[in-house]
Amino acid sequence: MKLFSLAFFLVIGAATIAHAQSYVGSDSCIECHQEQGEAWAGSHHALAWTETDSGTLRADFDGSSFSHDGMHVTFALRDGVPLAQVTEKDGVTTEYGVHSVVGIEPLQQYLFETEPGRMQSFDVVWDTENKRWYHLYPDQDLPPDDGLHWTGPYKNWNARCAECHATGFVKDYDAQTRSYASQQAEIGVGCEACHGPGSAHIDWLDGQVLADGLSEYGFSMDWGTTEAGIQQCATCHSRREALADGNPLPGTPYHDAYNLAVLRPGLYYPDGQILDEVYVYGSFLQSKMYARGVGCIECHDPHRAETIAEGNGLCTQCHSPAGNPDFPTLTLKAYDTPDHHYHAEDSAGAQCVSCHMIERVYMGVDGRKDHSFRIPRPDLGFGADACTDCHTGETQQWAAQQIAGWYPASTQRGPHFGTSFDAAVSGQLTGAQDLTAIALDPDQAGIVRATALFLLQPMANAAVAAAVAPLLSDPDPLIRANAAPVQRGAPIADRVTRLEPLLSDPLRNVRISAAKEFLTIPTQAMTQAQSEAAGAGIADWQRSIATRLDFPETHLVLGGFALTLRNSRAAEGAFREVVALDPQRAEAWPMIVQLAQLNRGTEAALQALDEGLTILPDDPALRQLAVQYGR
Repeated sequence: MKLFSLAFFLVIGAATIAHAQSYVGSDSCIECHQEQGEAWAGSHHALAWTETDSGTLRADFDGSSFSHDGMHVTFALRDGVPLAQVTEKDGVTTEYGVHSVVGIEPLQQYLFETEPGRMQSFDVVWDTENKRWYHLYPDQDLPPDDGLHWTGPYKNWNARCAECHATGFVKDYDAQTRSYASQQAEIGVGCEACHGPGSAHIDWLDGQVLADGLSEYGFSMDWGTTEAGIQQCATCHSRREALADGNPLPGTPYHDAYNLAVLRPGLYYPDGQILDEVYVYGSFLQSKMYARGVGCIECHDPHRAETIAEGNGLCTQCHSPAGNPDFPTLTLKAYDTPDHHYHAEDSAGAQCVSCHMIERVYMGVDGRKDHSFRIPRPDLGFGADACTDCHTGETQQWAAQQIAGWYPASTQRGPHFGTSFDAAVSGQLTGAQDLTAIALDPDQAGIVRATALFLLQPMANAAVAAAVAPLLSDPDPLIRANAAPVQRGAPIADRVTRLEPLLSDPLRNVRISAAKEFLTIPTQAMTQAQSEAAGAGIADWQRSIATRLDFPETHLVLGGFALTLRNSRAAEGAFREVVALDPQRAEAWPMIVQLAQLNRGTEAALQALDEGLTILPDDPALRQLAVQYGR
């Protein structure tokens, strides 16, 4: 099988998004759709990213200042332009003009253009409720040379944030010059971010015949099905890895554009409750509401970007004695009563969300609710439950006893997948049986089954691979994509036979997941047709990863890819790019030293070792290499 050289990644141009239709701007839409336009104009979508002169600037730029951990900043206005004079903890002072404004409440962040085209998100932000400056990461030591400093790659707006704050965004990163030429049709989440480019709709109004593939009104996105609507919202409201450059065309199937993060450690608690900032979709996929066909707009006004009712009224539009005819499986029962929630009426504890949607605070002041709508299970003991969130002086054991007293005959306290996930992560799982059973259980949510497959990867052997092989044709693309890596435990002939159909899967994320498994399969183990299909799949992955060359973590992947191909020089170049983007990536430096030894000898290795130790003098792996080299 012919594989592309790693140099492919360094010369390929950033993928641009070419749409047959063109964007016309939200103002053009509002001319006809005034009611929707007025609702949208004040929404968090419309105000997700604005110009400094748009009237949205909320912070005090009249000589206010803020200091933290050796850094000091003074904010001012000069000729109407907001400025920030930043003195870093190394003593260097730089004045920045505020390029633009992010968000409207409960906090507002400001972007600085640190070099032409490169936008960085400043870590000192404005609390709109308490009217104060504060630091997003007060517990971190972030000198200017740290990759996590606000000027570093992880706070880069072009790469990490802009796609979900703009309409028709194209990142356009040049890996050769490490520079950006990003563009967007409109800053802020405009009408066309959700409906698609509007030019064909205008043509349709003029009586022109629509091109194939558009909705009946001339849009790329058709909101006619609940699942399509959920996937469109999820393009931003999810923790995921993008597979292309910038915004996918609205209406693109989610799994054709993104790789969704499963319920991984560090992102979620073992039982699937939110831990890190995961942006809703992964939680919602776990819910019974999703399983019964409930969509985002049953609860959220898509134009105001707010819930359609307040308080418990939002839930009782369905969960009540009257029910909702659109969802006939509902139990008709009064839930908004002390007989159900066991709290005083109108108290905080009587709110449905208090028990069924735990809240976690991100970015210092921004509370986000868990959308898995779960029944509280403090008896599981995973460190997160709604009861002890409010009753902070009590234990989970106390909470579990209270619930058992209220609902002695409940059927909701049975075995839970979280117990197996927790055991797998902590290394206490003695075999693959529990995870395999979860992966094969059709009564579990798809994201739960996909997570079981993800956790099975280190345990993959021939028996496990054979057991989960049927999931390679599961209707859920998330399951198919996560089933592919488990097949690396199968004999080569079986691996090729089982994975080959996924190379032509209709969804890109599944194709890429399967293609990566062919990297370690010898050409002689495949037919010519299989080899060509695998080559096409790997090229598809290459095109995808080439749009993320501004991510240090991408070059870690490329370094591993090059090692798989036994291309030591390409591997060294990839790991070098990792530390060029983020010198603190400790996992890259030992590889650089060892590859320098292999490629150019001891003197080159010693030079690389000294360079790494200058940046990370206490790194255990580098210290061990220093001992080996007699340093």
